[in-house]
Amino acid sequence: MTRRPNLAVVGATGAVGEVLLGLLSLRQDIWGEIRLAASPRSVGRKAVVRGESVEVLPLCEELFDGVDVALFDVPEEIAARWAPIAAAKGVVVVDNSGAFRLDDAVPLVVPEVNAAAVRMRSRGIVASPDSTTLTMIAAIGALHAEYGLESLVVASYQAASGLGRDGTDALRAQLAQVAGTEVGEQTGDLRAVIADHGPFAAPLALNAVPWAGVLTDGGWSSEERTVRDESRKILGLPGLKVSATCVRIPVVRTHALAVHAVFEREVTQEHAHEILRDAPGVLLYDDPAAGEFPTPNDAVGTDPVWVGRLRRALDEPNALDLFLCGDNLRRGAALNALQIAELVAREIADRAAVAEAEGAGTDTDGVGAG
Repeated sequence: MTRRPNLAVVGATGAVGEVLLGLLSLRQDIWGEIRLAASPRSVGRKAVVRGESVEVLPLCEELFDGVDVALFDVPEEIAARWAPIAAAKGVVVVDNSGAFRLDDAVPLVVPEVNAAAVRMRSRGIVASPDSTTLTMIAAIGALHAEYGLESLVVASYQAASGLGRDGTDALRAQLAQVAGTEVGEQTGDLRAVIADHGPFAAPLALNAVPWAGVLTDGGWSSEERTVRDESRKILGLPGLKVSATCVRIPVVRTHALAVHAVFEREVTQEHAHEILRDAPGVLLYDDPAAGEFPTPNDAVGTDPVWVGRLRRALDEPNALDLFLCGDNLRRGAALNALQIAELVAREIADRAAVAEAEGAGTDTDGVGAG
């Protein structure tokens, strides 16, 4: 039998890494050995994957010996240094950071939208998009395939865990600080109660903070530019018009987006429902009369992007408005990266099977000739 490919998970003990290990235990087991690596403070710890306790190893060149695919969920600077090292050893790297997403030589892949792009990895690296982009792109991609997308106006409502454990811990600490107080009822002076707003641009508890990322040209945040640039690359629409406003809200998990999408052709709510009902990676949950529409709480711990509040724009017959929710750690990070890795694993297995068959044919010919 053809050998199953070996996998390395780099960043296995982080918030996304833990979700990834859980998914590896739930999905079809196509892997041979699975190695885990993390920062020095986690080396030597044990983590459970596929029901087995596995020791966390240090990140070093030897980690990648005999490895076929490596999943990276580490800060950009670490990915930028180590992904090329792994790729130079013949490993296919699937990177979850922003280090390579806009590199022309690195495909940016969402399997439900552009799976074929996986094969265009001239550097041996495949990038997985930002969690905000991933929350909308499968649904938007399905609608684009039918109607032809022209422009997007996006407002994101992003969970604290988008900033990792630091974000989650800071939100919980702030909620504890304001619990039982009357902050906001009269003065709204959150800063007087929450002196340290942690990784957020302002106190997040009982608040909404219209900022995610760092400042770029023209007053746009890096997260807002990311939504634009990644959507263009994934959909193959370099001139797509995108305007995004990214807002951090006081929920632990799940990003939500309100999207206004303008298309080349006239749309109908009924046909759009049909498209999204059949779209892979999408769960249509849209019956406002029955109180059915997605909220961040609904999507936590689930694989699909939840879509609802779908309606044709009042003044534009070729535009749709919709609301989407996706677990930013699962759908928006771990699952997409793992799906990419599984595509690569199948490609490796297919090549090995062909080589095996050709080798068997050569042997048979040799025996027959004798």
